Amino acid sequence: MELFILFSILITLAAGFSYINVRWMKLPSGISLMLMGTIVSLLVIVEGYFWKGATLLVREALELIDFSEFLLGMLLSFLLFAGSLHVQLDDLQKSAKSILSFATLGTVISTVIVGYSFYYTMPLFGLPVPLIYCMLFGALISPTDPIAVMGILKKAKLSKSIETNIVGESLFNDGIGVVIFATILQIASVGIENFGAVDIGLLFIQEAIGGVVLGLIIGFVGYRLMKSIDHFQTEILISLAMVMGGYSLCHYLHVSGPLAMVVAGIMTGNRGKRLAMSDITRDYLGKFWEVTDEILNAILFMLIGLEIVVVNFEFGYLIVGIIIALLIVVGRFIALYIPSVLFKFKDSLGGLSTLKIMTWGGLRGGISIALALSIPDNPYKEIIVSVTFVIVLFSILVQGFTIEALIKRLSK
Repeated sequence: MELFILFSILITLAAGFSYINVRWMKLPSGISLMLMGTIVSLLVIVEGYFWKGATLLVREALELIDFSEFLLGMLLSFLLFAGSLHVQLDDLQKSAKSILSFATLGTVISTVIVGYSFYYTMPLFGLPVPLIYCMLFGALISPTDPIAVMGILKKAKLSKSIETNIVGESLFNDGIGVVIFATILQIASVGIENFGAVDIGLLFIQEAIGGVVLGLIIGFVGYRLMKSIDHFQTEILISLAMVMGGYSLCHYLHVSGPLAMVVAGIMTGNRGKRLAMSDITRDYLGKFWEVTDEILNAILFMLIGLEIVVVNFEFGYLIVGIIIALLIVVGRFIALYIPSVLFKFKDSLGGLSTLKIMTWGGLRGGISIALALSIPDNPYKEIIVSVTFVIVLFSILVQGFTIEALIKRLSK
């Protein structure tokens, strides 16, 4: 019953803040909910100085939810499937080389750059962190968050090519980032001496390739079932089964659930909508997943804002977080520039202007926080979690607020 009350409060707050935003503020929904949640958290923290019971009460309520398990184990599957339904396969194929390069090589380059930046920055503040944990931090913070990215870009007027690259990269590098994170976490757990290059390669292939293959199977089975009937209620139920059953199967088989959901969503949104659904089913299924996406996004961004109450924000962590956030922007530009030059698609992509937009528009969100919180208890977890929160707040509130102005400026 306590959990139901907590979700009731979250939904009520999200509805109230969404109304205020639509009525007066007119910001992208992700930014407005994150901003409101952050303000509420700060008010609770300030009130805690006068009445310590206020902060304690909110902490106890939020501890009812395991944020990492809630996002990675449940929310992520719905959000990735809903987001990938809108991706057009034709547009994706045109930008396949750049999207795959950014999502794979770009994520690896970013992980290394951010990891070493973190490793050399932390001792300056008297907080040295072992290199393996710095690389773990680089892996969890490098992928752009498709949920945050798509929410912000809805209001930004981008060319079709740039939008496809940003959304496509964020959908796929999310899955790749989780795989890299899981690999480094296993190395940190068993020791690098017990984990060779062959083991790393096999784990990566199992997670990444296995996720794509299983996603194709889930998408194909869903397509065949939907094609054999014409009943929109049942077809929506089949899409839910694809997400919930498919994601659970991925967890059981130890393959990448995020990649599977993206592939299954793209198949359903293209081949499924075109060949397996009637006009009525296409309309209802689209609206169902659009509403589901909005509701879950509202809960997620509200939770991110409120989770500030739970995190230990020392002043030193705040300064480190801001410095690392700026270094991450530089690292992301390099991680995009190298593949674009190496595979010779920089000019066809739109040159440096496009890379600048993709750099500043590559937002971090709930996935990075969830991965940070999923790290087993160790002396460095608190530092990593706190710095990750600062970077996510900077990313969504600073980069999210200014991306539209940057796009307008570069368009001129």
